[in-house]
Amino acid sequence: MKLGIVGLPNVGKSTLFNALTSAGALSANYPFCTIEPNVGVAYVPDRRLDFLRELYYPRTAVPAAIEFVDIAGLARGASKGEGLGNKFLSNIRMTDAIIHVVRCFDDPDVIHVEGGADPARDIEIINLELVLADIEIVQTRIEKAVKASKGDKKFLKEADLFRRLLGHLDTGAPARTFACGPDEMTVLSTAGLISLKPVIYAANMSEADFSVPSREENPYYAVVRDMASAEGASALAICAKVEQEIASLPEEDKELFLNELHIGELSLDRMIRQSYGLLGLISFLTIGDCEVRAWTVTAGTKAPKAAGKIHTDFERGFIRAEVVSFDDLEASGTMPAVKEKGLLRSEGKEYVIRDGDVVLFRFNV
Repeated sequence: MKLGIVGLPNVGKSTLFNALTSAGALSANYPFCTIEPNVGVAYVPDRRLDFLRELYYPRTAVPAAIEFVDIAGLARGASKGEGLGNKFLSNIRMTDAIIHVVRCFDDPDVIHVEGGADPARDIEIINLELVLADIEIVQTRIEKAVKASKGDKKFLKEADLFRRLLGHLDTGAPARTFACGPDEMTVLSTAGLISLKPVIYAANMSEADFSVPSREENPYYAVVRDMASAEGASALAICAKVEQEIASLPEEDKELFLNELHIGELSLDRMIRQSYGLLGLISFLTIGDCEVRAWTVTAGTKAPKAAGKIHTDFERGFIRAEVVSFDDLEASGTMPAVKEKGLLRSEGKEYVIRDGDVVLFRFNV
């Protein structure tokens, strides 16, 4: 899973990126200090792997991973190339979902390219630039479909679909709020539209606002939350500066700091949960003496396809999957106990993998 971190310049994107990945991206008090996208990988926290590690003592335990891409600040006119906008927009197209960082604090010492914090305005600026970039793509798809329809009438349907979408985009609304059926959405997903991507709005607050239980009442955050709700997106309150500081602490000090600030858990954990939900993802687990590992698949994935995540031979020569739920394994304590209770199931090609399944794939090639 690849998540792109976007927003206006100086809203805290690189600071959040550093907190999420501990990658040490450049973060400075001037616009466009990030030119090339910073890329970092964060591992998905999963207590189930900790249990399996204690049970099997493998040489390695490999959690699922998320790739974060810190994309330079967009500005007005990005869709027309302003501020290297075209380059930055192409980086966003390569991601699965967007984390849109919105500045929700006032600080005269931190430059704001629009003069001061205004979450509604800032969100609208970024969304409009993404929509304008998509309009060009949609217009091209309409032209291609009309041309192709001269040889095959089925393309008239596609041209009509993209014309309807164009009318929607012309109102300034993102493609993800366009009402259409599942089959039509499948067609739209082939166009590489930025505004079709799922979004998490990260409301970046000051430490003073974020370190108290009443942060949910922050008026800037209320604006972000309402705008996210209106378009079916998610909103998340963060303090990128604090989280970057916590990320640099030894493990034993992190929980103490979190409790002091009434945070409870890091943004990474909350962001991962929301990202998995937005993208419809789940994790299954594999075990062995050499390795225990978490694998990420789309909800609804059948066993052979899930096996193919490990190796194409597993999918090609799939015979069956031996499956136990993690909860049953944890409650039983050991795999022999699972078998004794009859909780280990043999599943065929039509079995749909569930979150937390512990799976051994049988195959022959």
